[in-house]
Amino acid sequence: MKVFPFKIPKPIDEHLIIQIDKEPFFYNRLHQHEEIQISYIINGNGKLLVGDSLHQFSAGDIYVIGSNLPHVFKSIADDEDAHMLTVFFTDNTFGVGFFDLPYFKDLQSFFKYAASGFKVLSNKNQITQQLLALQTEHKLKRFTFFLELLEQLSNASTEPLSKFIYAKTLSSNEGERLQEIFDFVFKNFQQPILLNDISKMAYMTPNAFCRFFKQRTNKTFFQFLIELRVEHACQLLNSKKELNINMISDLSGFNSISNFNKKFKKIKGLTPTQYQKSQLL
Repeated sequence: MKVFPFKIPKPIDEHLIIQIDKEPFFYNRLHQHEEIQISYIINGNGKLLVGDSLHQFSAGDIYVIGSNLPHVFKSIADDEDAHMLTVFFTDNTFGVGFFDLPYFKDLQSFFKYAASGFKVLSNKNQITQQLLALQTEHKLKRFTFFLELLEQLSNASTEPLSKFIYAKTLSSNEGERLQEIFDFVFKNFQQPILLNDISKMAYMTPNAFCRFFKQRTNKTFFQFLIELRVEHACQLLNSKKELNINMISDLSGFNSISNFNKKFKKIKGLTPTQYQKSQLL
């Protein structure tokens, strides 16, 4: 299957697409699709790459990912299956211009912020209940529940996922190259990664690779690599209390504790020790 674009299967006579993923891992290929995606993580944890940004995800999180925004959920292996409920739709799902009607003026903030994706921070109980209800309701009730869901999302406190809005879909060739790069980095970020090695993988010179990566992710390759290492360190700080800071630095791919502290504070605004203490409050 080509990485870009990804086609969401649509049942006959259904406008909203409700999808349940329950597997050892979520779909772990970098992809983008026309549909806006609202996802509720029922079980599982790992890293979420959206556009130009990396995030941690865990059970209870709710995400909105905009149309044609490249993303991938990289699950961490666990005893229980990763489990996610997702609603897919477009702004034309109910007809061209439907959401431009005056009745839906209060929903415009949802579509505005969905373009770069966001994580839901408040109203999570109500939003979760409405998402779960969409599984069992049909026709008119599903439609009204969905509108209520959009209203709840429009009024919720949120955190943006990406700063880089893609103006166009990526080609299959571009997507496959990025997928190969991301797969390699996710598997090897704990080891030294040289620019010459990663550019050869993309069949480019180092200068051409740097331009390619920056144009499509809005950041340099090494910015991305450091952010991945810091996000991994955050997961260890949250879940592996028995590990000390030196061990977490090593397991996250940093070559020295001073470099780890410096990069971590630059990205998170806190030292690793301060971050760990803040998670206990």
